[in-house]
This record gives sequence, structure tokens and C-alpha cells, in this order.
Amino acid sequence: MEMHSGKHGNAQRLTRRRLFEATAGAGLALPLTGIASRARAAVPKNRSDRVARENAQPGTRDWMLACTLVDDDNRRRSSRIEGYASAPSVRPGETLELKVSTRPASPFTIDIYRTGYYQGTGGRHMMRLGRFEGQPQAEPPVGEDRLRECTWETSAELAIPDDWLSGVYLAKLTAEKDGAQSYIIFIVRDDRECDFLFQVSDASWLAYNLWPGGFSLYNDGENPRAYCGPGVSVSWDRPYAWNWHGHKAPLTLGSGEYFLWEYPLAYWMEKEGYDVSYISTLDTHTDRLGLRRSKSFLSVGHDEYWSLAMFDNVRQAVDAGMNAAFFSGDTCWCVIPFLPNAAGEKYRTITRQGLFGPLDDEAETPEALAECLARYPGTQKLPTLAPSEGLLIGARNVYPYMGIADWICRDDSHWLYEGTGMQNGDSISGLIGWEWNSGPAEIPGLSVVASGEVSDGYGGDGHYHATIYPGKKDNWVFNASTWWWWDGLATPPGCVRVTDRLKGPDERVQRMTRNVFARFLA
Repeated sequence: MEMHSGKHGNAQRLTRRRLFEATAGAGLALPLTGIASRARAAVPKNRSDRVARENAQPGTRDWMLACTLVDDDNRRRSSRIEGYASAPSVRPGETLELKVSTRPASPFTIDIYRTGYYQGTGGRHMMRLGRFEGQPQAEPPVGEDRLRECTWETSAELAIPDDWLSGVYLAKLTAEKDGAQSYIIFIVRDDRECDFLFQVSDASWLAYNLWPGGFSLYNDGENPRAYCGPGVSVSWDRPYAWNWHGHKAPLTLGSGEYFLWEYPLAYWMEKEGYDVSYISTLDTHTDRLGLRRSKSFLSVGHDEYWSLAMFDNVRQAVDAGMNAAFFSGDTCWCVIPFLPNAAGEKYRTITRQGLFGPLDDEAETPEALAECLARYPGTQKLPTLAPSEGLLIGARNVYPYMGIADWICRDDSHWLYEGTGMQNGDSISGLIGWEWNSGPAEIPGLSVVASGEVSDGYGGDGHYHATIYPGKKDNWVFNASTWWWWDGLATPPGCVRVTDRLKGPDERVQRMTRNVFARFLA
């Protein structure tokens, strides 16, 4: 199966191939002011030790699903037990509604876990809800723009205790009949000052959610290929099906893409004791001032879908001095609005609205751009509604954009590489993928710290660029240019690897990440 959507060309006038040839030499960067300063030796203590104290609590592996029974006629769904939450994130003191369907009718329980490190177990049991009498809830009709929007009754209400730390939480559903299990996933957020704001990429989880079968943003009901245009909508008012990137991995049932990309980085950060707080993409959209409570913003994993408000809010925060790290790929490709559902509840639906930066002839070749438009119908219908994403991230999404490559050092004098022992031309196997960024932006001081050639497996060859640039107030923006940065950090329980090219934790990736975080905290 093709793993992803189409992309657009590079807005810079320097073609990607010429740029790669210019930056592939020994430590060469863009023809801009270079960054050669050394990392500061002294790193201040974290503002809070709450994450460390939380992870000292007893952990368990019981959070993992033990029985995922999928439907015989729909291998992406388990209608025996499934559910969704009334909001993607919730604060302590607020109440989250959990809406659950069991087919056939069955009593069920709900166990709530916080994911983290917890002595290597990956989770902590927080409470049990129920026993509840479960009933089948109606599958919604196909609405306008192929929208599938459930209107299920609330099965349980979860009042978030005041002492629950911000994190990614799982409601593990277990039916008494057959023992079938699945997740409802949600974020507990807070408003405290912190060193790192970890944004999960749940708008992209939503875009790729196929539930109840074939109803993601990538299916318009007509095109046999992945549709990438307007006129299709998806709702948060439905369970998450098995994620197509996860190759039917059991832990992805009901959890979006969290276990594929975000979870290992969260596990590693909590193991290291970093002061981290978690937010949804919707929080980035609605809470502009809330971003300013953190020293650093982290975009993690497969972070494709952004609203204009998300882009503006993060860019303004960076301009005001917030650091940002994009441990992600395919970031800020498509502009989305957050729209109300049929009941008038805000922010429950998304659709494709436009693109960040224009489609143009600065793809790898004009032929490559034509191939992109042919492979991903509908892309050409999307208008340009925002500046180039590269002006924030440091590089853009350009076609071809899929595949796997090695991370290749291009600027060994940069503080990113301190303590790694890496020299120009040294590589880390398989760290780049499944999608990346290219075409570095014309930002003063931007440095290309890694670059290389990528074959997408479909006959297209591209070039990735990982970048770092200084902000306006002694802050930094790092672009790892990959979904898979997490693989070099940790292999927690339940970790889902989608290819054998991923090699697992690497001390050089861990050291580079520590270098980035030390610079952010300095």
C-alpha cells in the first residue's frame, strides 16, 4: 500500500538537486551565515521535577492490549468494542465523556493509564471505571463530503483528578464477552510553565482514520488512488480504526498513530526526566498565549495537517523567543480548518482547505511534479493559502518525498554533533523516513546539518535536508526532517516498527537530541 499523500514543489528558486549538490560536500552549508558556535557547558536544572516524580510511581505493562478481535468482514475495525472521546484534550478538573459501543451487547470495563517511562514498563494504571452495560451504537450514515459522524450516547464520564500530570492517556476498553479490547486515547493538558511542549500530531491521526472502513481524507469514493484534494471531511466523533501505517499492529487499535511515532520520544524524554507537558494540535490552534508558557515546542512524528492559526501561533511564539524542534516529517503540508459537528460542537471536523506554499515547477524535476499530480488526484485543486512551511520549519515538503535513507553528517563543526564523534560523510542507517523535508528556506544563519539522496521505492529519487537556524532572540529551530527520529532514541514496550531498516537506539541520535535540548534550555 502506498503510505501517503501527494506533495508540492519547492518555493525557492534554487532547485533541490542543485542545492543537494551544493551542500553535500565536507561541512558545506547554505551560502548564508554559518553556525559554528559550541554548545554551552552549563545546562540549567529543569524548572520542575514533576515528570521525574511521576515516573517514580509503580508502572505496569497491563496497559497493552491483549485481545484485539477484528471483524471478519472489516479487518481494520473491532466492532465488538470501540469508542471515542468528547474532546482530544482535557484539563484536570474537567470532565471527559467516553462513548462506547459493544456489538453484541456486553458488559465492559474501562481502565485508565498514563503512558510514560515508569521503570521501563511504559505506563501507569490510574483508575478503573465500570462495570457498564454496553450496547450496540448506530453506525452513522454517509453524509456530505463522505463525512461519518457518530452521535453515540455517553457510556461513562471521566472527571480528571487535579493531581493527574499532563500526558498521553489511554482508556483501555475490555468487553466481558470474548474479552475484546481497544483504546480511546486522549491528552491531559495543563497550563503550567514548562521546558517542553510536546504536541502530538492528532490532526493527522484524524485525517488518516479509516473508520468504519475506507473513510479517511484519502478516499473520495471515486479515485482508486489516494485522493488528496478538497471535498472530503472527517470527524473526531468516531473511533480510530487500525492505522494503515501500522500494518495492523494491535496497539494501534483506537490509538491513532501515537504508538507509531510519538510514544518512543515521550518514553525517552520521561526516562531522562525532562520537564515536558503535552498538548493536542487543537490546543496549538486555540491557545496562542498558552504556547508562550514553554521554552520549547516539539512537533513529533507524522505532523502533516495544520490550521492557519496553528502556523501563525507557533511562528509568533518562535519570533518571541520560543525554541522549536520538528522531530517530524511531512510537516505543515496541508491547511485545515477545525469545524463544528452537526450538533454545533466546535472543532470536531476537518477537511483539506489548501496548501502551505504553492505547487510549482521546483520539484525534483517538472516530470516529478507531473507524476505527483497524476499519482495523487485532487492535489492540483488545492489553493495556496499560507506562506511556505519552510519559513517556520527550515525546509519544505517537495515531491518525491517518500522512502528511507541514512542520516549523513554534513557539518561536523556544528554544536549538534558535539560528543557524537561524527564527521562529515558519516551516516546513521535508516534514520530518514518515511517522509522528509527538502529545499531549505532562505533564513539567515540556517545550516544544513544532514542531507542525502532517497529512493522512494516507486522509481522516484529525492533529496532530504535536515536544518537548524537561529531565532531572533537567542532561540533555535531544529528540523530533523524525518518521522523516524524516535527510532534512534528508545524501543519501549509495545513499540511498533514498520520496517526492518529501522535499527533501534543509537547513542549518536541520543547525544544529538540532548545537544538540542541543552541549547534550548541554556
